[in-house]
Amino acid sequence: MKQKTKVSILLQMSQYFDQGIFRGIAAYARECHDWSLFVEPEHQSWNAILSEPGVRGMIVNLDSDAFAEEALQLGLPLVGLGGGAGYYQPDSGIPYVTTDNEVIGRMAADHLMETGLRHFAYCGFPPSRNFEWTTVRERAFRERLAEKGFDCNVFHGTSERATHAAITQREIATWLRSQPRPVGVMGCYDWRARHVLEACYSSGLRIPDDVALIGVDNDAMLCDLTDPPLTSVEQNRFKIGYTAAALLDQLLKRKKPRNLLHVIPPLGVVTRQSTNLVATSDVGISEILIRIRGKACDGLTADAVADHAGISRATLDSRLKAAIGRTADQEIRRVRVAMAESLLVHTGLPLRDVAAQAGFGTEQYLCAVWQKEKGVTPGRFRSVHRVTR
Repeated sequence: MKQKTKVSILLQMSQYFDQGIFRGIAAYARECHDWSLFVEPEHQSWNAILSEPGVRGMIVNLDSDAFAEEALQLGLPLVGLGGGAGYYQPDSGIPYVTTDNEVIGRMAADHLMETGLRHFAYCGFPPSRNFEWTTVRERAFRERLAEKGFDCNVFHGTSERATHAAITQREIATWLRSQPRPVGVMGCYDWRARHVLEACYSSGLRIPDDVALIGVDNDAMLCDLTDPPLTSVEQNRFKIGYTAAALLDQLLKRKKPRNLLHVIPPLGVVTRQSTNLVATSDVGISEILIRIRGKACDGLTADAVADHAGISRATLDSRLKAAIGRTADQEIRRVRVAMAESLLVHTGLPLRDVAAQAGFGTEQYLCAVWQKEKGVTPGRFRSVHRVTR
């Protein structure tokens, strides 16, 4: 029997983000057929991986400069990962796979603006080398809001340490009470968003009525079990891991990767109740938006919306444009595209069923809209972005 190629993996396996990355690595290893993955419990992994005999290559989290230096000294083919910039050095020659934090920040801003909110805030950590990823997300979030004429208040806090959780909780609560309401808040990742949610509880602030909240990672343990459930940006953790494994395979075959840096964009926003609001002073339009978002996928038309509201189509579009910057047709299409995207990414439904459930009617119409909106076919979009848990 041919001896398998031993590959060492160093990830924070207790973290939801890293677990998804490992699934991508494991999927590539299964396709490769001749890989044997060496993984140790997190508290043992550092020394075990550095001393494990017979290892041919490594995929490691480079967010620790000390470990990165020791790993490099082994002289093995190595691919780096990180939640942000980490301690990666571009001139090291190491292939590196990371998440697109700029797109994450812009995506969260767009989602909150789509609700009609006019006040925004970001909850992150004190700037440091360890938290470069949140600095990038914050900057992109603020810049995207500024493009639309909105300001953004920012909370960093005085400590990043879990032992100071009680102090941080009080600081966040004080900060939240000072914000104009309703306010849309982006937590730099799901756990930070959870801190905001807890601070809302202690301050008597309602979610989403007073504070609409979005996180990052779509950690099922957090997002589905919070009250209300937390909206979150879904990262393509599987593709990060799969890409890292493919790069290591090239190195093991003595092939030089064409590009060293690979930045993987997020999949999209998974909407839950924490951002389920329509923030507009136009009560009639608020009711219309609730109707559109509840029935857009059931064949609703703009003319039917106007008839139900007892106003002309021109008046409807004018008031919608003033409230959310989109016409009725544009809002209906946006809701349908979001539904189709969720079905393409998270299910294996045939395209005809995706089209029917998302309100497009036929597969052909879905394909035409998708080509215009995304620049690719729905099938190609699914092959690139499909989440495998």
